[in-house]
Amino acid sequence: QPQLVESGGGLVQPGESLRLSCGASGFSLEYYTIAWIRQRLGEEREAVACVEWRTSSAGYVDSVKGRFTASRDITANTVYLYMHNVKPEDTAVYYCAAYGGPIKGNCTASFRGWRWGYWGQGTQVTVSS
Repeated sequence: QPQLVESGGGLVQPGESLRLSCGASGFSLEYYTIAWIRQRLGEEREAVACVEWRTSSAGYVDSVKGRFTASRDITANTVYLYMHNVKPEDTAVYYCAAYGGPIKGNCTASFRGWRWGYWGQGTQVTVSS
């Protein structure tokens, strides 16, 4: 059964780093665009990063630019979100989601307009001292 499986969340202190993984099983991520979407408690979901598989082109929401990096590993069929210098406001459940095609430009602002066919199960990231 095709699915996205996430890992890597946890409790970290402000300023530390964390890596989230999103692996696809049962299908290839080639031709997909993958988004990292977070949901803070009581708030709507927000896309923080997008990466187009074929070009590895990535876009970010302003609040994470310079701190987060999205990348993909073709061999592992996996997308990563490297989170550096994390802040308490980064505390959220993080989801990866896959859209079956390229999305031109930075999809973080337009992610609600696309049909994300696959979703990971979500992983909790808590930033606290």
